[in-house]
Amino acid sequence: MDEDMLADQRRLVELIEDEGWDVTDLEISAYDSPWADEDTPEATVTITARKPYESETAADDDDSDDENPFRLK
Repeated sequence: MDEDMLADQRRLVELIEDEGWDVTDLEISAYDSPWADEDTPEATVTITARKPYESETAADDDDSDDENPFRLK
């Protein structure tokens, strides 16, 4: 795998993490383009990330009026 591809992947992860996301899965695929006759490789990066958001009502709500039967108390 080309070092430039790996460097770009690391840069993408840094950008995502700088925005407060936690990267949970990462995949890079390198291949020769089926659409071009050139020998220049291409890459696809798939990044899975999570970022929790606080609910507007979570801070105020004591869950006493929560009717959800699936919520653990």
